[in-house]
Amino acid sequence: MPAPVSPRIIPSIEQLRQRPEVEALEARYGRDAVVEALRAEAAELRAALAGPDAAGDATGAGSARPDTAEAAAACIIAGAASRLGAVFAPSLRPVINATGVVVHTNLGRAPLAARALEKVAEIAAGYSNLEYDLEAGGRGRRDMHAEQLLTRLTGAEAAVVVNNNAAATMLVLAALARGREVVVSRGELVEIGGGFRVPEIMAQSGAVLREVGTTNRTRVADYAAAIWDRTALILRVHPSNFRIEGFTERADPRELVALGHRLGVPVAEDLGSGNLLSRRLAGGGSRRAAAGHAAEPVAPGTEGRDAEGRPVEEPTVRESVEAGHDVVCFSGDKLLGGPQAGVIVGRTDLVATIRRHPLMRAFRVDKMTYAALEATLVEYAAGRARETVPVLAMLAATPDEIAARAQRLAGRLAGCPGVRASIVRGVSTVGGGSAPGSAISTALLALEVDALGPDALDQRLRALPTPVVARIEDDRLVLDLRTVLPAQDERLADLLLHLSTRA
Repeated sequence: MPAPVSPRIIPSIEQLRQRPEVEALEARYGRDAVVEALRAEAAELRAALAGPDAAGDATGAGSARPDTAEAAAACIIAGAASRLGAVFAPSLRPVINATGVVVHTNLGRAPLAARALEKVAEIAAGYSNLEYDLEAGGRGRRDMHAEQLLTRLTGAEAAVVVNNNAAATMLVLAALARGREVVVSRGELVEIGGGFRVPEIMAQSGAVLREVGTTNRTRVADYAAAIWDRTALILRVHPSNFRIEGFTERADPRELVALGHRLGVPVAEDLGSGNLLSRRLAGGGSRRAAAGHAAEPVAPGTEGRDAEGRPVEEPTVRESVEAGHDVVCFSGDKLLGGPQAGVIVGRTDLVATIRRHPLMRAFRVDKMTYAALEATLVEYAAGRARETVPVLAMLAATPDEIAARAQRLAGRLAGCPGVRASIVRGVSTVGGGSAPGSAISTALLALEVDALGPDALDQRLRALPTPVVARIEDDRLVLDLRTVLPAQDERLADLLLHLSTRA
């Protein structure tokens, strides 16, 4: 049995601080945090060496037991570095989205365009005219930013931006209908992610819900029968995250708008996705296979269609405005491809009323959101959005283009012991509550690693230095490069090379 080791071998904190490796830690984490970590590690080691098992191994491995001052210093410094790394590690980290869900709410929805990133950095680095009128030389309004671009792109008279679409809906209801009735179809009383329920938001806004029609069928006549002198608003809610099939009917928006205008009741639409381009979302697609099975290669004439053979489509904001809706609200970080924001467009007088509401201050956005949103909108106005806005570029990518990238990645992995990669057909989805049931044809990289099942491999991918989030399909792990930015391909290949079980 080895002789007990005296705690006196532990160097003082000041002695430890003179070492180059500790000086490097202080340069990174600051003096106070490093001293605190060194003291904690020294205290743990001192207790271990002085305890009843002091003759044994303080760290659990006999050969690693520090028995000299130098070994004790190395042990304390290593522990402090590990402790500091855990404390200072940011909780928000970049990941590689290989799920094939383009607008993935859990992964931050839309990645920003390069020009939007540049604009955010430019505005965030210094001061800006956020609330300053440069022409008048005095206080200005922050809610005027992005308005000109939004009205140009949507055809609306006025626009205002808040922090997300839930806030936009809440603000519209509070400003235009508090204490009065809002008529909504029963088939549109939806719940979206995070427990957002239309009836609950309406109650919080102070508006009174008036349900009309049935779950599957609501006609214009149902709305007309419910309108009286306490009706403040007709609200249409786009059922963005589900689809009712079969015996259904939904009021034609133009007929509903005509009814509202005839009776003097504004008509608002919560459109959700923020599609500013064409109704057709994707140029390539497939019919969805049976649940749990990958799709087969698409047949001619079925490209860009969902499980029932319908085109993968989503209504556009301009369509809603042109249909005559008085107010339309939508998200900035879904199909629009910008930052998290809620956008309200519509009649000048109604938007002005919304602007004046006290909740506007609570829901307002900051300079970085305006910077990213305006830069993204410029890409639309300049006709470049399909190529430069990542969400749109992902949706436009063809299965052959994705297959070529997957094949190059498989080639990089060909010499990696214990790792096998193959290309199979499958489907991507739009996500983010847009185009429910969508199934866009793609090419998948099926990945296998010796001695690792798909669940264990999935866990390994998420534990990589840059986590990779994939999906499991047909009892195999697959990566869909549709949602991997092309600039990330090399990084992804380098990460996957670490998966070898024979390294």
